Amino acid sequence: MPDRPDIVQITATASIKKDMHGNRAKCLQRLVRLDLPVPLSVALSFDTVRRLAQGYVPDMCALSAIFEKGDLLSVRSSSEAPDWGGPGTVLNIGMNDAVAARIAEQHGQSAADQLYLSFIRAYAVDVLRLDEDLFADPITPRIALAHFEDEMEEPFPQDVETQLTEVLRSMARAWEGTSARLLRQAKGAPADAGLGLVVQRMALSIGKEETGAGVLQFVSTDTGEPQITGRYLPQSQGRAALSEVDAQFIETDPRGTALEDRCPDQVAALRDAGHLIRTRLREEMQIEFTLMEGRLAILDAVRVPRSARADVRIAVDLAEDGVIPREEALMRIAPFTLNQMMHRQLDPEAPRDVLTRGIAAAPGAATGKLVFTAAAAQAASSQNEPCILVRRETSPEDIRGMHAAEGILTERGGMTSHAAVIARGLGVPCVSGATDLQLDHRKKTLTVPGRRVFHEGDIITIDGSSGQVLVGAVRMIEPDMSGAFATLLKWADAARDIGIRANADTPEDARLAQTFGVDGIGLCRTEHMFFDPIRLTVMREMIFTEDPEDRKAALERLLPMQRGDFIELFKLMQGQPVCIRLFDPPLHEFLPGDRDGIRALAEALDLPVSRVAARIEALQEFNPMLGMRGVRLGITVPGIYDMQARAIFEATVAASEGGDPVVPEIMIPLVSAKREVELIKDRVDAVAAAVRNETGVNFTYRLGVMVETPRAALRAGEIAEHAAFLSFGTNDLTQMTYGLSRDDAGRFMSAYVNQGVYPEDPFQRLDRDGVGELLLLGSARGRAARPGITLSICGEHGGDPDSIAFSRSAGFDYVSCSPFRVPVAKLAAAQLSIADI
Repeated sequence: MPDRPDIVQITATASIKKDMHGNRAKCLQRLVRLDLPVPLSVALSFDTVRRLAQGYVPDMCALSAIFEKGDLLSVRSSSEAPDWGGPGTVLNIGMNDAVAARIAEQHGQSAADQLYLSFIRAYAVDVLRLDEDLFADPITPRIALAHFEDEMEEPFPQDVETQLTEVLRSMARAWEGTSARLLRQAKGAPADAGLGLVVQRMALSIGKEETGAGVLQFVSTDTGEPQITGRYLPQSQGRAALSEVDAQFIETDPRGTALEDRCPDQVAALRDAGHLIRTRLREEMQIEFTLMEGRLAILDAVRVPRSARADVRIAVDLAEDGVIPREEALMRIAPFTLNQMMHRQLDPEAPRDVLTRGIAAAPGAATGKLVFTAAAAQAASSQNEPCILVRRETSPEDIRGMHAAEGILTERGGMTSHAAVIARGLGVPCVSGATDLQLDHRKKTLTVPGRRVFHEGDIITIDGSSGQVLVGAVRMIEPDMSGAFATLLKWADAARDIGIRANADTPEDARLAQTFGVDGIGLCRTEHMFFDPIRLTVMREMIFTEDPEDRKAALERLLPMQRGDFIELFKLMQGQPVCIRLFDPPLHEFLPGDRDGIRALAEALDLPVSRVAARIEALQEFNPMLGMRGVRLGITVPGIYDMQARAIFEATVAASEGGDPVVPEIMIPLVSAKREVELIKDRVDAVAAAVRNETGVNFTYRLGVMVETPRAALRAGEIAEHAAFLSFGTNDLTQMTYGLSRDDAGRFMSAYVNQGVYPEDPFQRLDRDGVGELLLLGSARGRAARPGITLSICGEHGGDPDSIAFSRSAGFDYVSCSPFRVPVAKLAAAQLSIADI
């Protein structure tokens, strides 16, 4: 029969298109073209299924005529992308009294009853939505038919056309349902995504000789390593073998019965088919097959379900075997997939007792005992006891505890809160903005919805990839960054055409960044070097003194500490660029805020508690983000920047001995006016000249600006006259452009996004229209004034693929992000470059 527009028999030459008939229909055609034993199949197009949902019925006589009288049929869904899902397969369409009698005569009454009852149940419950309790075991086909007639007030349909029509309608309507639409849209499907349907002749898989059904694949779902896995179940249909305890292995296996022991030729044929499918379909596929009295039929082949680790291993292996080019292997991996390989993850099969949810702020999972202070986290770490640091919100004073903790949980904050940014830099899982939590730091308790109370020392688990907070310890999957992961990153490096640097605040961070093969350090936040207890005490002495000589003495004690860090940093980076941001936060962030901390500081400084408390109060600011910080601090308390510049230059001289000369990059934060840059540049130049004279060593350095205020972006032309580079700090620039606090925006951001106020959270994805326009204006004006100026992004957006696309199209030289976001950034950059070829 010739093809009709709405009904197309799947043959080697038929006009089957993925965007018209779906992924499964196209895959079946490819299997047919490989001369594999695929049962007769017919495809119904997206348009046909869409009209089915509206009441249209195709020519069922013509459809039935393609098959032989008495054939049993199945209907399978065929969405355009396999990940979009679809209604479940319906088997044994065409079963009726006459067919059941014939099967009973050929294969026995038990086999006939099993098939008939299975179809009655599927037809009644899944197709017509009758009460499933009426058709539950134990029951016979006769009783099931009686229940059906009572409920429907008509006999069970005996003709295949009626049965098939209702099955097709049911599946079409299910696809158009609200829940199904939302579910597939969450997986990336467009709102108007179509569904195709495949009607296929059943391979009965019930007989006296070797007969049954099975599913197999040739790689591990968990690791992607080559191995045959799967199950076979005699006298069964569909995918039952995957769920039955009595199912057999495919290959000979010491653990139990295997199909290969009885049917070596059929298993060999399956291996050959698997190799052919892998080579010609260029993918690792899971094969659904049947044996009908020893005859092999391949019913379907779908993409092997896989973990992130397996996804990378499969793509790399296909490329290394010459099945696909390296560029295609790179394009097949979603960049954020790599996050799951770099961090511990919760085992998806493990049971979970979820307490509450927050914002998934830093990927990975961690288990540990509850602690409520940075000191407690450090104490737990010193005793090798994993802990979860819980804070209302974190501050720079918590840095040491954040280093020590296995995970971080905060009541407040969003994706770019202090806790989130630092946690991502450290590679520590973090859940922020868990607003249902009630913390009592004095009692050291954590209360969650349902009034469940947890005390310090209780064990919890956090999942920074989903935002879940869970009771007790949950089984984990360990990270893996070797093998295929490393190979993929090497290929990404060869393909990308934009620089990828890391934000690294300490030598430890730099070592981590080097493991990912970065192009340098794009942001070293020097204030994070001061939170060692010894340094913090000296820092506080410097803050507290009001006498210039005493302050100078304190800074001289900090100088060798900073110099030592910079020497190590320069040597670790082996001649690669290192961009050091001068001191940025307001001074009060280095001072304690609780009674115990104030008392301890008074004792360390040998000052009255009242005087210490008064000084701390005097240093507090109404809005610290907009107060005396960054360049403003450098101008009003110039000794701090002078000390840092000297430490950088002395480290430059020391690290250059016997090796490549170091060319440090010094970045001025929070600039909003050209005159600020001029003042700091004059002082830094003076310090450089002094160090050259003292050491007799000539060196160069680059001075640049961190553009994080709207005015700096708008006045970038005149600022660029004194800057070798402009690095856009998109975290603060987003805050100031929107007038939003990144720590508080999490409270209402989901409502804003859901109601379409913002298309995305601007702290997670760069706002191209507003913040992006400032970046474009700033970069254009900067380059107009200084054509050779280096441009970059150094905020957390630097690790987001969409932001990398923006940076690349804007002609930026590099992006910089937290070390653990570097692999994601590399892969995203490589994919953008490949897509442009």
